[in-house]
Amino acid sequence: MARALRALWGAAGPEPGPGPRVRFGPSPTGFLHLGGLRTALYNYIFAKKHRGTFILRVEDTDQNRVVPGAAEGIEDMLDWAGIPPDESPRRGGSFGPYQQSQRLDLYRSASDVLLESGAAYRCFCTPQRLELLKKEALRSQQTPRYDNRCRHLTPTEVAEKLSQGLDWVVRFRLEKGVEPFQDLVYGWNKHEVADVEGDPVILKGDGFPTYHLANVVDDHHMGISHVLRGTEWLTSTSKHLLLYKAFGWDPPQFGHLPLLLNKDGGKLSKRQGDIFLERFARDGYLPEALLDIITNCGSGFAEKQMGRTLEELIPQFEIGRITTHSALLDLEKLPEFNRIHLIRHIEHEGLRQKLIREVQLLVEHVYGDQQVDQEVLEKEYVERVLLLRKGHISFLKNLVSSDYSYLWVRPSVSREQLQTISAEVDEIGKLVLGLMTRQAAVLTVEELNKDLKSLQKQTKETKYSSVMKLLRLALSGQQHGPSVAEMMVTLGPKEVCGRIHKALSS
Repeated sequence: MARALRALWGAAGPEPGPGPRVRFGPSPTGFLHLGGLRTALYNYIFAKKHRGTFILRVEDTDQNRVVPGAAEGIEDMLDWAGIPPDESPRRGGSFGPYQQSQRLDLYRSASDVLLESGAAYRCFCTPQRLELLKKEALRSQQTPRYDNRCRHLTPTEVAEKLSQGLDWVVRFRLEKGVEPFQDLVYGWNKHEVADVEGDPVILKGDGFPTYHLANVVDDHHMGISHVLRGTEWLTSTSKHLLLYKAFGWDPPQFGHLPLLLNKDGGKLSKRQGDIFLERFARDGYLPEALLDIITNCGSGFAEKQMGRTLEELIPQFEIGRITTHSALLDLEKLPEFNRIHLIRHIEHEGLRQKLIREVQLLVEHVYGDQQVDQEVLEKEYVERVLLLRKGHISFLKNLVSSDYSYLWVRPSVSREQLQTISAEVDEIGKLVLGLMTRQAAVLTVEELNKDLKSLQKQTKETKYSSVMKLLRLALSGQQHGPSVAEMMVTLGPKEVCGRIHKALSS
């Protein structure tokens, strides 16, 4: 038996390099959601901290649920999130193919080895019989399980059924007396699976494997050293260890990650698409904000603080710090996480250039039909807007909301509107125009605030608050927003003078 196994698996592929090898194995049944992102992120961080390899393996063995384009979309989102795999269907690698539907011969060979050794058997039970077993168990208020009927078929009986052309699947023979294993998160565990469930199907009638066979075979052949996956697979691990034992393979180390739940302890809802990464990308969230919040609400890191980057998370991570408590995610806090990371992007010279281009595209999209002055699309102007609004906005799209329309489109304000605020509108206008002429070289918010207070003292009876109200209306057409000094610095002396002239002459 050992010789046969060596013959079958001896040419399994190249030897893995140094460092751990971990994998993220999503099913391409739809978009990547926050729970999947969290599993991928922990695998990525673990690999990078220990100079290992992060693998994306598409587990598409349930062909009835595969959504066209979903596999490509998942890899796109990992790239967007800044945690690209080292090996994947797109990138390739020495241990491919990285799509399970392209590895069917390997699973059939593995199944044959288990059949030959007696660790597995063919099951000829019809779907109708299995459905009756299920209904009877539910009627008796028991957990449905296969009754292992075909386990007891003799070789002669099996041969006879095969000669009749009956459909069959391969089931793995569960044995009692499983050995305990030490989970990296949950500690010592064991689950006597043979006591609570029937022998599981490992190869379906269509030639596709189930998760239990495929993940064991692939993890072995891809040299996976650590399996970090969701806690829902914890009770199946003893079953997988029995498969490793049947093949004569050394298993990887297992670590099961606690669930990611809503802040009220309920499951994250996929119904409205609220937790899919495409939605967050479309709504203008930075990937760093998502990585930050899903690690901040969980465990595994030295400390919790908002604003951590991936580069900061990697050295902080210790798998021994992961607790068994579910991670409660409060998505209402996500805009604040985004605001903090947007500040960092604005302050970073290289990242700021990308933001400038994004704002230019947003302005053209939102205000393009309102005859946008091309000067507002100039790099220097957009950059000034970003630097002055840094910390005040959570998303770039905030800058093209109605509150900030004055930045991109000149307001229509009449002289009569200004006169309702102060009869000294002409005097105030002249004072501001003179101030702008003197300040044309360098404008700062601090200096302008001082100058505006001095300017108000030169009026006869208009209060400072009314001067500010008048100027705000003339410059923006609005009654609220940033300080008047900031508005003036943002718009620049030429534009401020132009808007004052226009309001006074209309």
